Amino acid sequence: MSVSERYRQAWESYWQNTSDGPGEAIWDADPSLSAVPHLELLAPHADTGLPIADLGCGNGTQTRYLAAHFPRAIGVDLSHAAIEHARRADTEKVAEYEQLNLTDAARVGELHERLGDTNVYMRAVIHQSDPPDRRPVAEAVATLLGRRGRAFVAELTEESKTVLREAAQDPGGPPPKLRRVFDHGLRPADARTVEVPELLREAGLTVLDHGLTTLPQTEYRADGTRIDLPAQWFVVAPA
Repeated sequence: MSVSERYRQAWESYWQNTSDGPGEAIWDADPSLSAVPHLELLAPHADTGLPIADLGCGNGTQTRYLAAHFPRAIGVDLSHAAIEHARRADTEKVAEYEQLNLTDAARVGELHERLGDTNVYMRAVIHQSDPPDRRPVAEAVATLLGRRGRAFVAELTEESKTVLREAAQDPGGPPPKLRRVFDHGLRPADARTVEVPELLREAGLTVLDHGLTTLPQTEYRADGTRIDLPAQWFVVAPA
């Protein structure tokens, strides 16, 4: 199975038209707001002696933080342009990056063979994937975990649509970074809230812990408040 050409081109176009500046992508939050609190939730359940794979790594901001806490960190993304951003930003070469379509089960299996069992960090990938691709993405997590890995998965909830709709209705229209998301045909918060845990279970994963949170963005509304999107998080293990 492979992702649709429309979906792939949308992400390629988005990253090709995004500068290297920190925070230029609306979801490119500082690790203190993302990977730091997320690792605190994952670490009690995980063997931190295993590698970690950052799925949907974008420009690698979170990957570089994770690399300081695991013996090996690899960021993967569907977009070639995103991976080039990540490599340029990683001036100290603390992590590895490669283009990977998570719905390509053969290539995901090859990555597992190279890494062995690995922990996974995945932030906001399922919710914006095309519906037929969501199950394969969850299965990719299971493949990479093997028997010993653990994963932290964070996904937007349906309430995020309301937050985004309200931001888009600000005076002057959507803020610039949010407008670019819409202009490139990306669809945030497209999955139903109940769909994510169902997909994880169907992929052969057991939920060890879960909760509600927000995913802070790098964009602000007209009144100066930061756009924080309602989300849910899961720590999962092989069933």
